[in-house]
Amino acid sequence: MAKQSVKQLAEIIAAAAVVIPVVVYRVHARLAGVERAFPGWSQLLSLLPGLVGVYLRRAFYRMVLPTCGRDVCISFGTVFSHPTASIGNRVYLGVGCMIGDVTLEDDALVGSHVSIINGRRQHGIERLDIPVREQPGEYPRVVIGEDSWIGDRAIVTADLGKHCVVGAGSVVTKAVPDFAIVVGNPARIKGFREASSAAAAVAAAAASPIRTAAVADADLSTK
Repeated sequence: MAKQSVKQLAEIIAAAAVVIPVVVYRVHARLAGVERAFPGWSQLLSLLPGLVGVYLRRAFYRMVLPTCGRDVCISFGTVFSHPTASIGNRVYLGVGCMIGDVTLEDDALVGSHVSIINGRRQHGIERLDIPVREQPGEYPRVVIGEDSWIGDRAIVTADLGKHCVVGAGSVVTKAVPDFAIVVGNPARIKGFREASSAAAAVAAAAASPIRTAAVADADLSTK
C-alpha cells in the first residue's frame, strides 16, 4: 500500500509539473499546427533522464495523445512523430525508439532502438524527373497487438497480431498473425507461441503474406 501511495503521489506531482508545458504546447500547436509542433515537443521530452523522465513523459502524453493508458513506461530517447499515436495500458517502450502513427495495445513490450513506421511506401520512387522527397507516399496506420513483444533494434512496418514475438534485429514488412514468432530480414514465421492455438494461427497465417514452412509444420501438429 505504501508503495502504491508513493506512486500515486509521484503521478500527481508529474501531472502538475507538465501543466504549463502542455499549455505552451497547445499554444504552439494552434499557431504552427499540431503536426509541426508535436514532434519537437516529443524530442524535448525524450531527453529527460531516469524515473523522473518516465513520469513526466507519461503525464504529458496522457494530456496530449488520444489515449495513453495506466502504468506506461516510455524510456529515455524515445520519440513519437505523430500526435495521433495511441498507447494502451502497461505498455513498455525501451530506450531510443521511434514511433510513428501507431496503436500500441495493452501490454505491448517494445525493446530498445526499435522503429515502428507507417508502411514501406512512404516515398514514391517511380518518377526520375522530381526528387524522391517530393513524390507522394502511403502512410497506413500500424497496430501492435496486445501482449506482443518486439526485440531490440527491430523495424516494424506492418501490423502485428496479439501475443506475437519479433526477434531482435528483424524487419517486419508484412502483417503478422496472432501468436506468431517471426525473425529475420524480411521477418518470417518460425513458429507459434502456443500449441493449443496452432489451428487458429494456421488459419490466420494462411491468409497472411508471411507464409513459410513453419506454417505447414503447425498445420501437421493440429491433425
